[in-house]
Parts: sequence; C-alpha cells; structure tokens
Amino acid sequence: MKRDTLIRELGLGPVWRLRARAADAAPPPEAPEPPEPPKAGVPPRLTFPPEASEAGVPPRLTFEEAASADGRTAAIARMGWDELKSAVAECRACGLCQARKQAVLGVGDVEADWLFVGEGPGAEEDERGEPFVGQAGKLLDAMLAAIDLKRGDNVYIANAVKCRPPNNRTPEAGETAACWPYLERQVALIRPKLIVALGRPAAQTLLRSEVKIASARGRVFDFNGIPLIVTYHPAYLLRNLPDKAKAWEDLCFMRKTMKGF
Repeated sequence: MKRDTLIRELGLGPVWRLRARAADAAPPPEAPEPPEPPKAGVPPRLTFPPEASEAGVPPRLTFEEAASADGRTAAIARMGWDELKSAVAECRACGLCQARKQAVLGVGDVEADWLFVGEGPGAEEDERGEPFVGQAGKLLDAMLAAIDLKRGDNVYIANAVKCRPPNNRTPEAGETAACWPYLERQVALIRPKLIVALGRPAAQTLLRSEVKIASARGRVFDFNGIPLIVTYHPAYLLRNLPDKAKAWEDLCFMRKTMKGF
C-alpha cells in the first residue's frame, strides 16, 4: 500500500512533519509519613478512577497482594512462552476471569524490536483470542504500515490485562496488578528495543505512576533500561478524529527514536 494511501486512511490529509520540539490504628503524625519504596519488580499502587464493583467479583487488590501472593511473581518470572501461555489461559488471579471467553496473551514476533502495549481485550478480542482485531485493530495496522511496520513482523502486540473488563471499562488497579507479572515476563522474553504504550492505562501500568497523555507525548521514558514512548490508544482516535494528526507526529517520533539505536 502506498504511503499517501496510508496517510489518507489515517485521516490525516496532507503529510505532517514532526516539529522539534495501616494494620494497627495509631495517632496520626503531625506530618504524613512518606510512602514505602516499591519492592523490586513490583509496581506501587496506582490510582485509577473508581469503578462500581461487579457482583461476585473479589475486592480490589493492591499490586503487592495481587502480584506477589504465594511466590506467584517469582514463578512467572521463570516461565518460557509455552508455560506463560498456559498460565494466562488458566489464570484465576482476579475477577476478570469470571466473564471472559478466553484470555488474550498477545500476538506477534517473540523476538521483535517493537512492543506495543494496549489496555485490554474488547469483545472481539475476547472472542478470537488475539489483541486488536476490531476497528481499533484495523487502525493500529494502518498506523504500523505508515511507518513501514507490519503486525507479526518484528512487532509484538500485548495488553496490560489479559481478560476483557466488563463492558470494556478501564481495568482497575488490582486487575492490572494481577496481570503485571505476565506483562513483565513478556517484556523480559521479547527484549524489545522500543516499547510503545497505547493509551493512559497501559502507560500508567508500565511507568508505575499517574500519566497524562498530553504531557507524556514526545518524550522518551525508561522501562528497565528500555526506551518507552506514550501515544493515544487507537480506540480513542476513532472517537477523537482531530487527534489523529498528533498520533502521526508520535509515529514519526517513534521511528526517529528507533533509528537512533
């Protein structure tokens, strides 16, 4: 497909150029105590918008509770791809497993230079067992093609959570924590040269802090020594067409960053 055709499919019109650019109660102290530093390999608690509890779904978990219980993180950290796939398919670590049809580990080249991480499976992904296969997936494929990339060819696509949240809501902190050891192991196995966080939930999970896409764009973050770039989720772009131009700038920035290696 010609480049001009791809640009039109992205809805950009003319080609854009990237511009430079507490267990026991105790009397409260006079000043709040600083939070304890995170344990190695375990992200601290993130703050997501509160969501209504689903009937029968376990209470929210902290990252420490969900990711470290019973040595689970250490066990996952030793897994190869076959073991990881089986573990994700059988996972019961959070309430998302109750309504899923199948867990979605990821898809693509397991030795890829590029790793794209989204939020979580939608209805079609839950049905087919592959990430980004709906309309957002088609847009992602067009975005990849615009910078000479192709799904499965030096590209791996994963999500912050492996099971579909009810009604496609934003994953809760305990849910992302339950899936964190899987995502962390995927990164360790793939050893990508660049990670791209698609949307705020993915960025917050990977960076372990609150993120605003507007201020995070155009910057290179660090994930355990791997450069990480933040951009919009394709589903967001389908609802907010004017921001496709900004996404094109991000794509150019990704390509420029990769060429610098």
